[in-house]
Amino acid sequence: MPFAKALDLLRLANMAAARHMGVSLPEIEAEFGVNRRTAQRMTRALETVFPDIEILTDEDRRRRWRLRTDSRLLHRHVLRDSELAALEMAIQRAGRDGATHDVAALSSLRDRLLGTMPAPAARRAEADAEALLEAQGWACRPGPVARHDPGLLPLIAEALKAPHVMTIRYRTPDDAQPRIRRIEPHGVLFGVRRYLVARDTAARDGRLRHFRLDRIEEARIEAERFVRDPAFRIEEHAARAFGSWHDPAEYGPVVWRFAPEAAETAREFLFHPHQQTTDEADGSLTVRFTAGGWLEMAWHLYQWGDAVEVLEPEPLRRLVEGYRRRDLPALP
Repeated sequence: MPFAKALDLLRLANMAAARHMGVSLPEIEAEFGVNRRTAQRMTRALETVFPDIEILTDEDRRRRWRLRTDSRLLHRHVLRDSELAALEMAIQRAGRDGATHDVAALSSLRDRLLGTMPAPAARRAEADAEALLEAQGWACRPGPVARHDPGLLPLIAEALKAPHVMTIRYRTPDDAQPRIRRIEPHGVLFGVRRYLVARDTAARDGRLRHFRLDRIEEARIEAERFVRDPAFRIEEHAARAFGSWHDPAEYGPVVWRFAPEAAETAREFLFHPHQQTTDEADGSLTVRFTAGGWLEMAWHLYQWGDAVEVLEPEPLRRLVEGYRRRDLPALP
């Protein structure tokens, strides 16, 4: 059997073992990009190499191939060097981003996977992964990040699971002394600054507020639980702003037009998850979305110099108008 086909067979065996109901022919076709006849040949090879394969029929009367997970041969191929390298890079990124809870969870997963492999194979995978990491070590999130207590994120993650009420000691520029607040955490927004999205139990309006992690001086989880808003989705909440700052008064339509010389570069950006783009007759590009956070928009637009024009909203157009310059040496 050619080497590439052998690797595909092992990959198929992993799929058949990992999925509760095994794999079907349509799933094999989609995963490997093959036609029905090739998929059938692959299942025959699977039956030959793994005698303990089970052939089932699902509720749609489709045949499925399921492999018992105690197959010794399969366990010897549990983790590839590229997969280990991806795990290591994820651990490094989480560490740089201050997500210590994720570092611990990913490190535990890596160690358990390596523990299932024979010692020589594990050492070889680690060595190969180290070489890959050396070549790909640039994969991280560059740029400035506001400092905060590294123990905060694991604590917040724990509170979000139940969920539990939290008590925080929080300072703002307007407070002479930090204030004690009881909050109901709903999620976290990551950016240059990180924000905890939560309800302040003392506020009567019940709306979600953003608490900067770098301003939380102390935090603890309370025994009291609360009912999280079932309609809350962190992705939808985040989409209401361009960056991390949310201001209901600024929420509305946003329209930017990029000059023809900047249009190709602008097409490479996703400025907002719900954006719409229009190619204009003169070669320019118009981008539309709905969000707030004009100041963060202005910070970003400055990088484009005079290659972008704000059509809406009018307050944002006035905010950036005096700062559009043409001597910047490159586009973002």
